[in-house]
Amino acid sequence: MKRTILASLLVLFVVSAQSQIVSQWGNIDTRYPDNVESLTNKKRVNSASAWRGERVNLQLLVTNSGDNACDCSVEYEFSELRCGSATIPSTNIVGGFVQPVITDKFTGCGLHAVDAYGENLSADRITDTNPTVISAGTNRGLWLTVEVPRDAKPGTYSGSITLKADGKSYKSNYTVKVLARTLPAPCDWQFHLDLWQNPYAVARVHNVELWSPEHFEALRPYMLKLAAGGQKVITATLTHKPWNGQTYDPFGSMVTWVRKADGSWWYDFTIFDKWVEFMMSCGIDKEITCFSMIPWALSFRYYDQATDSHKEMKCAPGEEAYAQFWGGMLKEFAAHLKEKGWFEKTFISMDERSLGQMQAAIKVIKEYAPGMKISMASLYHPEIEADITDYCLDIETYSAYTPELLARRRSEGKISTYYTCCSAEYPNLFTFTDPADAEFIALEALVKNLDGYLRWAYNSWTADPESDSRFTAWPAGDTYVIYPYSISSIRWERLVQGIQQFEKYKILLAEARANGNKSAEVRLQKLLKKVNITKIANESERMVKEFRDGLNAM
Repeated sequence: MKRTILASLLVLFVVSAQSQIVSQWGNIDTRYPDNVESLTNKKRVNSASAWRGERVNLQLLVTNSGDNACDCSVEYEFSELRCGSATIPSTNIVGGFVQPVITDKFTGCGLHAVDAYGENLSADRITDTNPTVISAGTNRGLWLTVEVPRDAKPGTYSGSITLKADGKSYKSNYTVKVLARTLPAPCDWQFHLDLWQNPYAVARVHNVELWSPEHFEALRPYMLKLAAGGQKVITATLTHKPWNGQTYDPFGSMVTWVRKADGSWWYDFTIFDKWVEFMMSCGIDKEITCFSMIPWALSFRYYDQATDSHKEMKCAPGEEAYAQFWGGMLKEFAAHLKEKGWFEKTFISMDERSLGQMQAAIKVIKEYAPGMKISMASLYHPEIEADITDYCLDIETYSAYTPELLARRRSEGKISTYYTCCSAEYPNLFTFTDPADAEFIALEALVKNLDGYLRWAYNSWTADPESDSRFTAWPAGDTYVIYPYSISSIRWERLVQGIQQFEKYKILLAEARANGNKSAEVRLQKLLKKVNITKIANESERMVKEFRDGLNAM
């Protein structure tokens, strides 16, 4: 009798401590909160449409509820997608549970204590941990990205996600409609994506020696992911701390400047070459942007052979010492680039520098490295516009791009883009940003008839980026859109989704014009007119969905 009572009590305890896993389709526009009580799941989406070669996203909402729920280990499995005898293999479906990171709120630019603007959680990091423990009384989004093969048969494909927890299985079905159009490979996308890479941060996080074989091995997954998003530009540094060490992991110089004992100069391009060759092997090879002839501190480190020590040369554009210091290097650099076959795709790059400084630096470039291209991210300066082959304007001032200016620049083979940073609340890529805003970024480039978008930080991580995205100078998440170990984010996935819509629009518009299809051209133009940045604070979700659906209906 005692054993029966004891057994009954044990069964009662096990049942009372069981988790109750509930799964339901959510949507990709929501960062689902940890707290079940604060959950509002207004829209449920379990289908997507895609061109062949396109990546589309869905999000399943998983809740660990019940009156006496306990922490629970949940495993997920993606099935293949089937349409009759045609399949999309499960290896083309990637994703994971969306983990929260610490964030804050929009504060603009300026130094502040890390916790000055509070501590909130925002679901952003798409972890590959499988299984994952979901705490009692919490939610987790399960993000999945379907990469439709470029040779997929058109039709509606059905698949499922199976969750396993506490010895039970939970299946959620979804569909992907593959349309009879094909998106080019990312390397052939027209969108000019320029996200600055920080290899120094990778060395720190992976605890490997800078520029060692282990460092390049660690770097590869990040740069392959970047290339798959259509990245066109290699970020290289010619000087030490070109941005005055503003990031947690400062940028060093990829060129070693040596003043020999006899006073002459020697320049070692070994690291620069290794970096460029590595990036090209990852599929990023359109442009090499080299920072910076005008670093923020106007101080240049070099190795002094006579004293066997590093020294700093302080000089400013317009000074004779500056012209002499840079002139010899530029001459050697240009010769080296021509020998490597890289001269035509290499740019001397500056950002947010004054007109006077730029004019003086341009004069030196023209004198010592004639034909060298120049890129700049800054305000608009009509006095030097003709000298800037790749010009990127801040979203606060990009209205300076007139239709006539853009038409002329495009006819000259020049690139015109825009950028966002800590100064713009919408659209942006902070960890608290609405997911749809990330997709909106590429649509805004379409609206303004621009070639693409630049952002200063692909992976300039904070001290603990996997859990705390706050930094001491800018809104949380401003310094990176990808996590250590090449873990994706909602922001990254939606940014790429927007770039794909840019490509689709360009393809459809070119096709309509080539075929003289005026009605299709008018439909596309009307569709684009509905994308209005003045409404982004409240309507970005609606606008990007209507635009995406409109393109898929063409």
